[in-house]
Amino acid sequence: MDNNHKVIEVTDLTKKFGNFTAVSQITFDVNEGEIFGFLGANGAGKTTAMKMLTGLLSPTSGKAKVAGFDVYKQSEQIKKHIGYMSQKFSLYEDLTIVENISFYAGIYGLTDEQISEKTNFLLKKLDLEKSRNELIKSLPLGWKQKLAFSVAIIHDPGIVFLDEPTGGVDPITRRQFWNLIYEASENKKTIFVTTHYMDEAEYCDRISIMVDGKIEALDSPVNLKEKYYCKSINEVFIHLARKNKNQ
Repeated sequence: MDNNHKVIEVTDLTKKFGNFTAVSQITFDVNEGEIFGFLGANGAGKTTAMKMLTGLLSPTSGKAKVAGFDVYKQSEQIKKHIGYMSQKFSLYEDLTIVENISFYAGIYGLTDEQISEKTNFLLKKLDLEKSRNELIKSLPLGWKQKLAFSVAIIHDPGIVFLDEPTGGVDPITRRQFWNLIYEASENKKTIFVTTHYMDEAEYCDRISIMVDGKIEALDSPVNLKEKYYCKSINEVFIHLARKNKNQ
């Protein structure tokens, strides 16, 4: 992790929908090669914040840069320099494995030669060579998840945004997926991951905890547990949520 190279810089970022403030003046940085966990309960504002950072949603106010590009003026540039995997995995169920890989590689601007090379590499890496012509809908959920992650980084982006990527899968598959995240991080990719599984926070270098649209805590899992005298991040989260409720 390179502490001198910040690839995401956010200052007072806010998003309002009418009178409702979904994200309220959040400020944080993410370093190159870091696994940054963006935690919070459902409805805390995690996905809204991620959509602003990925150029899918324009902020109401505040500043943010992703990969050196401004979220207001250069959202198209941001999209070219990031990978993104949504909760639904984004794969087309009625296309084959190979067709999905080719389709997304084409969207990301890879040449025919690169697509062929990347497809063969991915099929071998994921041990899907014999299943290359199977429809996505026939794959187990865990395989869909691994393939979706691999497709999200097929164009070799520096930053990968993962929006609750392990929702609805079993603990063993979740752990296997985190091995893919570790591997990507070791290759100097920055991982920005939202999750409401508090145990997954322990796998991150640093985490922020959102409560009602605001960042209530930001530090390494170890430091947060020490600060709040808690044994787990789940305990930290409950403490912060209760404190916020009582204010």
